[in-house]
Amino acid sequence: TTCETPATHQIAQVQGNGAASPLAGQTVRVEGVVTADFQEPSQLSGFFLQDPTPDSDPATSEGLFAFARTSFKDVKVGDRVLVTGRVVEYNGWTELSPVTAVDVCGTAPLTPIRPVKLALPRAAGTTYEPVENMLVTFPERLTVSDHYNLGRYGEITVSSEGRIYQPTDRPGVDAAKDARRTLLVDDASGVENPKTVPHTDPHAVRLGDTTTGLTGVMGYGFGAYRLQPTKKVAFERTNLRLPKPLPVGGNVKVASFNTLNWFTTVGSRGASSPEEQKRQLAKLVAALKGLDADVVGLMEVENNGQTALQALVDALNAEVGAGTYAALGNPNPGTDVIKVAMIYKPAKVQPVGAAQSTTDPIFKRPPLAQTFRRTKGSQPFTVIVNHYKSKGCGDGATGDNADAGDGQSCYNGDRVREARATLAMIDKLDLPNPLVLGDLNAYGEEDPIDTLEAGGLASVTKKFIPAPLRYSYLFEGRVGELDHALAGGQLLKRVTGATIWHINADEPRMLDYNQEFNPPGLYAPDAFRSSDHDPVVVGLNLPGGKG
Repeated sequence: TTCETPATHQIAQVQGNGAASPLAGQTVRVEGVVTADFQEPSQLSGFFLQDPTPDSDPATSEGLFAFARTSFKDVKVGDRVLVTGRVVEYNGWTELSPVTAVDVCGTAPLTPIRPVKLALPRAAGTTYEPVENMLVTFPERLTVSDHYNLGRYGEITVSSEGRIYQPTDRPGVDAAKDARRTLLVDDASGVENPKTVPHTDPHAVRLGDTTTGLTGVMGYGFGAYRLQPTKKVAFERTNLRLPKPLPVGGNVKVASFNTLNWFTTVGSRGASSPEEQKRQLAKLVAALKGLDADVVGLMEVENNGQTALQALVDALNAEVGAGTYAALGNPNPGTDVIKVAMIYKPAKVQPVGAAQSTTDPIFKRPPLAQTFRRTKGSQPFTVIVNHYKSKGCGDGATGDNADAGDGQSCYNGDRVREARATLAMIDKLDLPNPLVLGDLNAYGEEDPIDTLEAGGLASVTKKFIPAPLRYSYLFEGRVGELDHALAGGQLLKRVTGATIWHINADEPRMLDYNQEFNPPGLYAPDAFRSSDHDPVVVGLNLPGGKG
């Protein structure tokens, strides 16, 4: 074929006005202008072309993807091309494959193809099918709302109107609208774990960062429409990293921190090599040093006696001063491979009596309770560290533990029973001024939190932290608060403030201590992405004492 061989169809005819091409399986010849060139094997192995003379039907797309590598025929953006190929629906993506002819027949017309202006959220009941493979732009400001697969697949998700929150974390969340106000942004590549990850220069993008005028071609793959940017996406650092938590006031600080499997046993959970373990420990120490709390409740510490906990305390004290922190013993660490733990500053607070727990069989990771008072102070308070049953459904949840489809996932029944047992423990042991901390694996408006609140505890994070900042965990593109602090009525009067230090949920997971697949140049021995949960900090103003 040559440029004298005319097109047999317009692109709009190939696309049709439905979800699939009416010409699937047929060989066609179409004419268009190259709008995006991703022909390299490390990219999509093809290019996008668009008809500069669209038809009058807004339901038909004017763009196509041609699966043709540079080895077949190299093209560039702006080329006017005639392409012959077989129409296929590749897992829902209309494209030409195989391509049997690509003829470059000059350059684009004097009037260039302009991107179609789109806005989020999409209208209810609509998809991006009418602009599939076309050049589009989103003039509005969009917010990064997910980056879980940034390091693995080069993907991020952006959204209009700010972040996306878990529907069971706060009232007023419209999950259907949230789905329509999100957009998946890809890297025009099928490479898994790329050596060069997009959106990391000059620094890795964080949740909450924003971009304006996002432009690219609307592709499709793996069950989702995905924008392939045609130019580097410029992000504004609208969610700055904070080097330390916001102040909470008071004269005693209490924190909760899920360590994401701090294990001294290499190759179990957590680090898979001694070098990874050093990297993990450096990040955990940086986070604990930055928290500078007087009492810290810890989750996901290896249940190997005091070995893992003491190793963490020793490394922390090597940074902040010998004897600054001490580790509590746990009278009932449970039978799970992980446990809850607690460390404290002996110069600031003194234990009142021994650490306590419960033998209630509902707990696989029994809570740890310790009553403290300020050094030479008078009023006691009790920190109760918890790590409730996870939401995972992989081990045969039945009855009220089965997923009820209400957003609370599996084992909600057990978490409610754990909440009741926590209240019973406080009552049975007569624990003064309780402060329940930990990863409760329940969002703010779920049954376990309702149970604790009905039992006389009050969420200090709900009281002191503005709703947009009240989150500690990212899951499936939605943030919410899994890590809580709830105080008894009398102690609540002594709470001066609370904050969540966003050092983990907002950071891409490729910044953590792991060496598998994470680009080496992105690691830093700092607090950021030291875990997957953000730590919670509470300020208390207690009478008497010193310091």
